[in-house]
This record gives sequence, C-alpha cells and structure tokens, in this order.
Amino acid sequence: MASGHTLVAMNRRQFILSSVASLATAGSMGCYQNQRRSISFPGEILGASQSIGHLLRERNFPKPSRERRVPVVIVGGGASGLSAAWKLNKAGFKEFEVLELEAECGGNSRFGENRITAYPWGAHYVPIPTQESKAVRELFAELGIIEGYTSSGKPIYQERFLCFAPQERLFIHGCWQEGLLPLTGATKKDLEQYDRFRDLILRYRHQRGKDGRKAFAIPMELSSRDKGLMELDRISLRDFLLSRGFDSVPLHWYANYACRDDYGTDYNEVSAWAGIHYFASRDGGDEGMEDSTVLTWPEGNGWIVKRLRDLLAAHIITDALVFRLVPQRDSVLVDVFHPKENISSRIAARAVIYACPRHFGRYLLEDTSPRPDEWLKEFQHAPWMVANLSLRSLPIERVGSPLSWDNVIYDSPSLGYVVATHQSLRTYVPESVFTYYYPLTGTPVSKERNHLLETNWRAWAEVVLNDLSKPHPEIERLVTRLDIFRWGHAMVRPRPGFVWGDARRQAAKPVGNIHFAHSDLSGFSIFEEAQYRGVLAAERVLSQFRIPHTTSL
Repeated sequence: MASGHTLVAMNRRQFILSSVASLATAGSMGCYQNQRRSISFPGEILGASQSIGHLLRERNFPKPSRERRVPVVIVGGGASGLSAAWKLNKAGFKEFEVLELEAECGGNSRFGENRITAYPWGAHYVPIPTQESKAVRELFAELGIIEGYTSSGKPIYQERFLCFAPQERLFIHGCWQEGLLPLTGATKKDLEQYDRFRDLILRYRHQRGKDGRKAFAIPMELSSRDKGLMELDRISLRDFLLSRGFDSVPLHWYANYACRDDYGTDYNEVSAWAGIHYFASRDGGDEGMEDSTVLTWPEGNGWIVKRLRDLLAAHIITDALVFRLVPQRDSVLVDVFHPKENISSRIAARAVIYACPRHFGRYLLEDTSPRPDEWLKEFQHAPWMVANLSLRSLPIERVGSPLSWDNVIYDSPSLGYVVATHQSLRTYVPESVFTYYYPLTGTPVSKERNHLLETNWRAWAEVVLNDLSKPHPEIERLVTRLDIFRWGHAMVRPRPGFVWGDARRQAAKPVGNIHFAHSDLSGFSIFEEAQYRGVLAAERVLSQFRIPHTTSL
C-alpha cells in the first residue's frame, strides 16, 4: 500500500473499479485463448443434480405410492432451510422435516475434503456480523464462534476463526501487492478519486433516511425506504460512478471486482443501491474492528453447515426432490420424488417453508391464482465455476507480498483463489488446496450457463491453469488433482430495478400456508440474508402454530 497515504485501511469493501478492457476479458469463454496443455493429473466435474432438477420441467414423476403427515416441511437444505430448522428446533418444536434434493445439504455452502484438508465448493467466509444481524450473532454464540461479550456489549470472537494474516493480496503489473485496491501503478488522479470515493462511502455508511433507518443495513429489510436512496436501485453502479465524476480505471476495476465477487454479475448490470450496499453496509459489528475482518474456515461456510447438520440430523432427508406443492384451506400437500428408489410419496403438512431459489416455485406450485410466472421471470441467477486444486507443494513466492488467504489477479476473468490450509495451526504445511472462483458474467445469462455446462473437464482445467500460471508459472507441475464444480444457478443477480422492485416483494408473500425463505428474497446472496429469511419464515410458522418463542430478529 502507498506509504503515508490516507488509504491505509483500504480493502475490498471500501473501493471499486473497472475498464472496457477488463470487462472484455471478464465475459464469455469465447473471449480468451487457452494454451493447450498435456495434463497428466486426474480430476472430475461435480455439481448440483441438474438432471434430476430438470425433471421439474418434464413433470413425469411416478404417482405417490404412500402418504404420511408431517406438521412442517422445509423444502431445501441450504443456509435458509437449515436456519429455519435451527429456529424451529430452538423454540422446542421438533415436528418438522428438511427435504433436500442433493445427497448433501448446504446449498452454496457445500464443501469437500481430501487427505490434505477440507475445502469449500462455494461460500467461504462470513464478515463480522453487523449489530443488526442479531440472528447471526445468536447462532455464532451457540457455535462457539462468539466466546462472550465485553462489558460494553461487544462480541469476543474465537481467534482461530478470524482470518489469519496476511488476508488479501493482488497480482498486478507482474508482482503481488498487499490488499485488493490497486495501488501499484496508481496515478495521482487515481489516489484522489480513491479518497473521494472513500468519503462518499463513509457518508452513506453513517447516513439515516427520513424514516430514521440506516441507509444500508444487513439484513437489507432494515434499510431505509427513503425515496432518494431507493432511486439508486434504478441505475447501474457503473453509471452511478460516472455520474459522480469517477473515471479512474483502477477504481472502476475494483467496483467490477466487488460486484462479480458478491453478486456474480458485472457492475454495469448491478444496481447502484446493491453496489453501494456492498461497501456501506459493513461496519465490523462495532467501532473496534476493521470492516474487512472476516470469519473463515478451511471448508468455508461448510463449517457452519456441518454444525447445523449434526444438530438437525434426525430431521434431514436427502435425495428428496419436492415436485408439487398444493395449497389447501388449512394445509399443504407436498409430493416428493425419491430418485434412488424411483418412487414418489405424499406428505400432508400444516405448513411449508420453501427455502429454494424462488423462481423454481413456478414448477411446483399448483392451484395458485394469479399465476406468478411473469414476475418470477425477473429472478435471474448467475452461473459459476469453482475449481479445487490439490498441490504437492506451494508455489514459489517471487515478488511482493507473501501468499495470503485471498489471492486475486488484476487482469483475470476469475476472482482468483483462496488457500484452504491458510487457517491451519500446523507450523509446516507442505501440501495445500487452492479454491479457484470463476463467475461467468457475460450476457445473456443463458448463454453463459450453456458455456458452463457444455465445457468439458479438460477445457476448464486449461482455463484454470492458464490463469494461475500468470503469477505461478510452475502451477501445472504442482497439481496432483483438479476437480471442477458447476453452479448453474449460483446466486440471484441484483440488476437495476430488482432489489426494490415489485417482483421481489411479490415473491416474498406467502401462498396459503407456504412461507418463502431464501436469499433470493433479499435480492442478493450472502449468508446473513439467507439466514434472516429462514429465521423469519420459521418465526411466522411458530406464530401460526401459537408456539411461544423469543424472536431472533
């Protein structure tokens, strides 16, 4: 970082930027030329059960051959579904089931493990929860992430879960620099715009709307409804920056990186409200921690999933595809396909918590009026590719900052990689696993999704190796295995007009005794929003059943 400059605390949530050139490299796979390699190590393609999930379109399921009653059914075992189950269980209500399509629950927080280490397949950290994220703090206290509170009420975090230093670095102009804000090669104009943008973000961070609410809060439902602030949702973050006189190329690169990192979408397609929320909503939970502080584990957020899974194991049924929901006057019929047995069953439930991507609901819901198809089409989801590379040893560190937890390449269509062994307490770690993230951010989304699904393992391996060979020329000979995970619908895209538009509000409304719970309903996919939606739905069910409980929200 620039010595003596006012940008000492710059990090991923404080600044942003992008250029026409970087946008060109961040799009479709047709934009880059790959070096052909004689790959000698093994690997495979993994991913969500698309073939089974696509059966929802065909509707060719066996008729239910058995029927039973379950008071509450939770459809989906991702962060939202597990959070809803956690809240029901915490209130002493045990008569529920979590039905998960996949063989493992966790959703975007799924993880893997080999003899070297556990590693993430998706979400890999949670920033220090804000004061408004009460349910997150409650859960983290139960899991031992929060060890206690100071006399002034500030949480004390278990140190081994706080990201070890060094946390972030950026490969730019042939060397590694500390932090992700591009300071290497920055001009006086760039530095001036960094300062001006920082001041703007700080004003938004402390701003209150006319309704007295924080301008940008987590959970987002607690944010101000001030008309002037909500108008930011109508334009893209790129247009917002240009309208405010920000034209610094590195600032724009970072803006684009930030949106691709959290939303899987280029900043010219992300609403300015969502883009600013990325930077202005985080406060480290109190004034004593930098807003860049994150909690992380070798398996990423899979660590949280494992603890919830163990707690709720008796209630979780995997390999179960819910294919029909029929609301009735005071109940819901739930039809479930069990692919391993090739049979269907029917559950009569008093209430359902639907914790899957909201747009899939159009294939499940029957006897609803009016049909929601039109506004559900507003829900667009970004495709991602994630690769885990097992390494016999770490790459040679040549120039600049040392290996960090998060390692980003400036001129790359990827988001770089995180090091799964970074949190290891061992003094010597000869082998490691790099988790590499690649959002397919071109348009249209359907074309990028086809690229994701049609590209074979070898072609994806070449993409990964060609990219990582920029900072690590020897990377190919260090790899002992490379596995690919395809996320066709990784996260909802907060396009201009979507976050505060009618489609999201309509999607959150219950249908009979079906309550919806998913980060989609917040307009963007982060752990805090997924948990909030799950807990909110669970508390509504508890109130419906007249079960006493203390709100976690």
